[in-house]
Amino acid sequence: MNRRSLILGLPLLATPALVQAQPAWPTRPVRVIVPYPPGGGTDVLARAVVEAMRPHLAHPIVVENRAGANGAIGSEVISRADGDGTTLGIVTSTHTLNKYAMGNLTYDPIRDFTPVALMSRQILVMVSGTSQPFDSLAGMLAAARARPGSIAFGQTEAVTRFAGTEFARLAGVQMQDVYYRGGGLLMNDIVAGHLPTGWTSTASAIPHLQSGRVRVLCVSTATRTSLMPDVPTAQEAGVAGYDISGWVGMFGPKSMAPELAARIQAAVATAYADPTLVQRFVTLGLEPDLRPPAAFATFLEADDRRWAEAVAAGRIERSN
Repeated sequence: MNRRSLILGLPLLATPALVQAQPAWPTRPVRVIVPYPPGGGTDVLARAVVEAMRPHLAHPIVVENRAGANGAIGSEVISRADGDGTTLGIVTSTHTLNKYAMGNLTYDPIRDFTPVALMSRQILVMVSGTSQPFDSLAGMLAAARARPGSIAFGQTEAVTRFAGTEFARLAGVQMQDVYYRGGGLLMNDIVAGHLPTGWTSTASAIPHLQSGRVRVLCVSTATRTSLMPDVPTAQEAGVAGYDISGWVGMFGPKSMAPELAARIQAAVATAYADPTLVQRFVTLGLEPDLRPPAAFATFLEADDRRWAEAVAAGRIERSN
């Protein structure tokens, strides 16, 4: 990953005619709601991008954490906000999955929001502490098969729970899931040796690798990632068909005008071209994937179909 390849991959909107046609933004201070606790991968990404946006905006922009209910509490706040661009939200693919994993949402994840920008591909990893009695995915699977149900996995929301349950299903092992309110809390217990394994984002895991107390057992995708080229895929360890990844994206309320969404995405694209942010993506283990509102909307429709098919196949259970 380098600045040139990143910039070439951005669907920038900055033609003079379009910039003149877009409404001014921001006209007042802006809050970006992250519906998860501080310290997790999405929070880290949001704060890095907002920091890079600040020098280019005429008014302050801040991140506000509104955690709870797998992101549903913060997402409801976003859905009910004014569509003037003063309240935005940055969420993960749990946003769409919640419609199928939870039974009582007060909003529709697709209809009640305006897509602003797809921001990042989210590769998940299975982590464990170096104090555990296994040092590889093969070793963990052997231990799980020797003592069914003895090895648990930590998860923080619907997507990481799905990643863990789908892994156990395809691997043919029994693993109990343990819920954590955020990736930072999960990683603390991995480091301390209190939790045998956990599923989290690369952004949550990478800062802990230098401690020497954390291992990454596998990545969730079908191919290895350049962020961790030495880490195998689950498929390489014999878990056939395992291929899961998430995403991070920016939304506004349903009432936001398309022209305003395009203006905000253009401001995000300007931040993505900042060399400091490019380097932070590399350091934090983030894979940028910036797309404009229309492309993000198409992406969301496909993502929604993916989860609907998983429910129909009995691979997702409602949590309440």
